[in-house]
Amino acid sequence: MTTDAAVARPTLSRAALRRVLTTLCATETVSWGVLYYAFPVLAADISATTGWSTTSTTAAFSAGLIVAAVLGIPIGRLLDRHGPRWIMTAGSVLAGPSVVVIALAPSYPLFLAGWLLAGVAMAAVLYPPAFAALTRWFGDGRVKALTLLTLAAGLASTVFAPLTAGLAGQLGWRDSYLVLAVLLTVITVPAHWWGLRGTWPAPERAAKTTAPSGRSGTRSVPSQIARSMPFIGLTIALSLVALTAYAVLVNLVPLFLERGLDVSTAALALGIGGIGQVAGRIAYPALTRSFGVRTRTVSILLATALTTALLGLLTSAEALITAAVIAGVARGLLTLIIATAVQERWGTEHYGRLTGLLSAPVTICMAISPWAGAAVATLLGSFSAAFIALAVLAAIGATFALSNRR
Repeated sequence: MTTDAAVARPTLSRAALRRVLTTLCATETVSWGVLYYAFPVLAADISATTGWSTTSTTAAFSAGLIVAAVLGIPIGRLLDRHGPRWIMTAGSVLAGPSVVVIALAPSYPLFLAGWLLAGVAMAAVLYPPAFAALTRWFGDGRVKALTLLTLAAGLASTVFAPLTAGLAGQLGWRDSYLVLAVLLTVITVPAHWWGLRGTWPAPERAAKTTAPSGRSGTRSVPSQIARSMPFIGLTIALSLVALTAYAVLVNLVPLFLERGLDVSTAALALGIGGIGQVAGRIAYPALTRSFGVRTRTVSILLATALTTALLGLLTSAEALITAAVIAGVARGLLTLIIATAVQERWGTEHYGRLTGLLSAPVTICMAISPWAGAAVATLLGSFSAAFIALAVLAAIGATFALSNRR
């Protein structure tokens, strides 16, 4: 039998909660736009003007994402103790100079160093700390707050891909990054410092559980679940499909350029894909009411594989943009499939531990995906061939989800 925890109530006033949510919607959009979505637009220009290979430049970008993933664990502990204000402000202070290092790097080692520094900043300013802030401050209203945040930040590519392309057309990639670094600093540093004020509430006490026999604790349960074939299969499935989805996202612009389209058209496709991503998240509740867990999961994973294959096969601008939008929808749905995977199958009793075990390989695959996509393209001789290979990888991932039961 499980005893419900006490109802979690916000410690801030409604006005203060609106301030926090508005602040994070703005800063997450800008942070994702500058630190993540600007790179796919500028990658081809970086390689063309520096002579560094596409694989090398995307490897530096991936290295920054890996740093962010690794540092997320200790930063999460600091967030639990001290709240987000100091941490996210410090991350914003660091983010601007790291982008400046990237922009001015005269050599590849310094370019790599800039991305490693940016990885430290990303760990402190992207989704995980923002999610932690909303989860603790909003109490039982956290789900609505998290949904609104992801919907707002989902438009980061819609805003920043065309903006970055416009800047690059006028200024080149280095000066574009300098402009974006100023924008990032001017908006996020004061916003985090001012907007994230407020008493940091104590963590909720975990619900006390009692085994059917009457003895407290079921320590063996999460370890047994983590070793089970359904859990392992689901982890493999989500990892492979996440690698594909985010490799497609970062390498979409090089694919369009390979098809003979210009940077502006490619950036437009990337931006509209962000709208598709938001649309997918809005549609997800309806899908949960209409389809079972396994059917929904397999369908979305297969949709990722199919749209990736279409991007590798289609040639006209209109068809490619349409496929990019559908790929965005699938990517938005995939985010929520990953977020709800544990709760829908094994409940919430061991949610934190199981989600951590599931998320670790998925996050690593997402981090290496930019480099992996470029490396496969170099190996196979084209981005078109790389997208076909990635589609096959996602299809294999979907087959692992077929045998997964609730």
